[in-house]
Amino acid sequence: MQLIFDFPVNSKYGFDNFVVCAGNKTAYHFARQLAEGDGTENLLYLYGAKGSGKTHLLTAIANSIGSQSGLAALPSISFKDIDKIYDGHYPAEELSKLAEQFKSSPALLIDDIHLIPDNDSIRVELWQLFNDFYTAGKKIAISGLYPPKELPNLDGHLTSRLLWGLVSKLDISGDDSLRMILQKLAEDRQIVVPEEVIAYLLVHLHRDIPTLLDALQLIHHHALMTKKKISLRQAKEALSR
Repeated sequence: MQLIFDFPVNSKYGFDNFVVCAGNKTAYHFARQLAEGDGTENLLYLYGAKGSGKTHLLTAIANSIGSQSGLAALPSISFKDIDKIYDGHYPAEELSKLAEQFKSSPALLIDDIHLIPDNDSIRVELWQLFNDFYTAGKKIAISGLYPPKELPNLDGHLTSRLLWGLVSKLDISGDDSLRMILQKLAEDRQIVVPEEVIAYLLVHLHRDIPTLLDALQLIHHHALMTKKKISLRQAKEALSR
């Protein structure tokens, strides 16, 4: 398993197919400013609920910077994988595994920073890595569930530095935002979904994108298998299975 993963440049997650709505437009513009700007802004922190589009924007940033740098992929890390990276051992006096992975990267991309463990060695490694990129003027994009001051187990210096840069929340919990995103997801998959089906999903399911996307795919698969047109009745039948 690849522990430090790459954001591929030729990804389906780019700026062009990110659905911009009231709850994420600032984050979208900040992400483009970081990726495509003149270097005036080199630090971005994005936060918001699961499925709000943070990883999509991080990947879009990687696409843009990778294309500008002529790279096929950029190294990145999600703190969801931290135990696999270190196998539960955090030696304090060895070469930083994080620094080794990012040593030739033009940007530092970190996802799920809210999952950083309560470990001094990891805090030191992350702070040093961040500081190396920051002082070198390289671009840094980080995401997490919470605003900087609410992030657990983070070095206080890093919390302060995150507040120096661009900070934006992604909130797509509103009906209009979710409706726009679901319609876009359906269009991308060449699926025609009636408005009444989308309205039903928003009322009866958890309102996070992974859950709604799973439901959309289930309804589509059921329609293909039963050779039925997607409708409210067919959607209810598919979801009841």
